[in-house]
Amino acid sequence: MIQPFPALLALALGLALPVTSAESTLRYFHDDAGVASPAGTLPADPDAPGLIRWRTALDSGHSSPLVAGSRIFLTTFREATSELATVAINVADGRVLWRQPVVPDKLEQFHRGTGNPATATPACDGDRVFSFFGSVGLLCYDLTGKLLWHHRMGPFQDEYGAGSSPILYEDLVILNQDHDADNFLIALERETGKVRWKSARPDTVRSYSTPVLWRNGERTDLLVAGSLELAGYDPKTGARRWWHHGLARIVIPMPVPVGDTIYMASWSPGGDSGQRITLPPWSIALEKWDANHDERLARSEIQDREVLDRFFRMDLDHDGLLNSAEWERHADVFRKARNSVLALRPGTTAAGELPATAVQWSHARGVPYVASPVVDGGRFWMVKDGGIVTELEAATGRVLNEERLPGGGNYYASAVAGDGKIFFAGESGRLSVVTNRVRWTVLGSHDFREKIYATPAVDRGRILLRTEQALYSLGTSPTVP
Repeated sequence: MIQPFPALLALALGLALPVTSAESTLRYFHDDAGVASPAGTLPADPDAPGLIRWRTALDSGHSSPLVAGSRIFLTTFREATSELATVAINVADGRVLWRQPVVPDKLEQFHRGTGNPATATPACDGDRVFSFFGSVGLLCYDLTGKLLWHHRMGPFQDEYGAGSSPILYEDLVILNQDHDADNFLIALERETGKVRWKSARPDTVRSYSTPVLWRNGERTDLLVAGSLELAGYDPKTGARRWWHHGLARIVIPMPVPVGDTIYMASWSPGGDSGQRITLPPWSIALEKWDANHDERLARSEIQDREVLDRFFRMDLDHDGLLNSAEWERHADVFRKARNSVLALRPGTTAAGELPATAVQWSHARGVPYVASPVVDGGRFWMVKDGGIVTELEAATGRVLNEERLPGGGNYYASAVAGDGKIFFAGESGRLSVVTNRVRWTVLGSHDFREKIYATPAVDRGRILLRTEQALYSLGTSPTVP
């Protein structure tokens, strides 16, 4: 019962928002017709005096700010009261218009160091706001903050929480949830919250990528990236149309479709060539560790750090023992996992498993764990931990440049493009701006000294930057309210 008021992986899950042109914003959770706002003239140097137009203090949260007309929507978490809230803010002056909290019966597990249970970015169709929390499910509000409906989901079997965000298509709100068990893709009617369709994803394990809509010729494909696989679904029915194997075992970045090509970056520990994690055959594992000869493995029997670190997710029935089926399921995932960036062309009539010829190019260096890439002006950009930025030629995958940003550190927020610039926000609190050129240069960098996990939004001459303590509006030129 929800009271009406008072991930390393779950941290940027659902924050990874791809931007595919200089005119795009973070409104990718809308149906993609007529929702992008011009970026306008964006600040080149975030360290310039007078750049902060307003600052609004907020509770913590990793969801990105979503701009919808004159409002900004995001979600927050107040640890002292376990409140999860959907918040509306006036885009012109930063005033909080309303805040609607819920208190879950049980707060989902999440990574206490870098995670947060307010991770999924809301969606808005102009009349309704949709927010998702892995602790309570999907909530729908009107623009005044009145609760219209609630579809209960979660908590899920995943010690790092839930992160994939809702997206909108026609009259539907669509959500994907891949965890350790009972995974699914679901579509609900926006107006009523009634389930239109639900598709099981039994072959997947935990991943946190948000689906993306792709206009593929005469049809629309719903791109869903999960463990080992990128698939195209029919958003009207939930039927899987096509798929491609060759992704990492845990996938967090979102697919980035540009024209007839889909760019997909995925990386997780133990998937690089020469550093692959492998599990011994089940018979060997029993021979080494099954002290009581019951053909099961308890945590106390195992003497392998790689297995112990993953015991929770391997123990699917949570009986405290690993059996043959659980062991082989994860051994197979480790065997098949591949870390890389792929450029795919499925074709407008794609069906079934894609042929090898669908892969236009691949690249294995500098691939991020969490942050989604950005494609703009024929160039592909990505940033990984350490602040290492890799710039590729989008058509060929040729390396154009690889350099480190000022400050280094970890990067969970995705790169954002706009006004001939690329924006990078690091966990440490540093926002850096570089030129969108083959040999890029740093235009400016500013340390906000507040941790950043959310992807910034660019909107009509302003940058909306969410830290763990506040939301900032940055800009130097007059903006549209």
